[in-house]
Amino acid sequence: MLEEDDSSTINVVSPDTRAYATSNSGTSVESSRVKTKATQNAAVLQSSLDVSLESKNQPLALLLKSAITGINDLLRPQFGDNAIQAAASQDNTPSGTADRIVSLSTGFYEAFKKQHLGESASDVLTKFMDTIRGGFEQGAKEAQDILTGMGVLSGDIASNIDKTLALVKQGYADFETAQRASLDTAASAE
Repeated sequence: MLEEDDSSTINVVSPDTRAYATSNSGTSVESSRVKTKATQNAAVLQSSLDVSLESKNQPLALLLKSAITGINDLLRPQFGDNAIQAAASQDNTPSGTADRIVSLSTGFYEAFKKQHLGESASDVLTKFMDTIRGGFEQGAKEAQDILTGMGVLSGDIASNIDKTLALVKQGYADFETAQRASLDTAASAE
């Protein structure tokens, strides 16, 4: 049985291992084996579930995860599940978080172009940027809503999130500008 307390830590009550022993097995070896297996399973469950969410301490990690989830949702039709993987244990400063969001999401541009062969390169770039921006904005809003609900979206946390959002938007603008310049150069060479 799972219990949640106000500290956002998940606690687990270990299962009653006696329920796993068979009463008619007739051998203490079988009963001992069942108890050992149940105890091991309980220990694995305890280790897996006894995790602090730490969202109050790492709101930018939550922002990253929500942004990546939003981008993954929008990229799923073209690229399948989990197109971008969360990297919550990495640098969670505004700059580090923004860099990962921008690089992970823009990294799919070449694959996106291959799925839109025959379309105008400019239109494909516009569709791609709309997709990743939309996913990012959806994920960022969800993260902000969660942090607001937890009562932690203020002070340095709010400031860091604002910096991250601005850096991601700038990163997307820089990427799009560079891609459009490349398209213009290619068009003038023809």
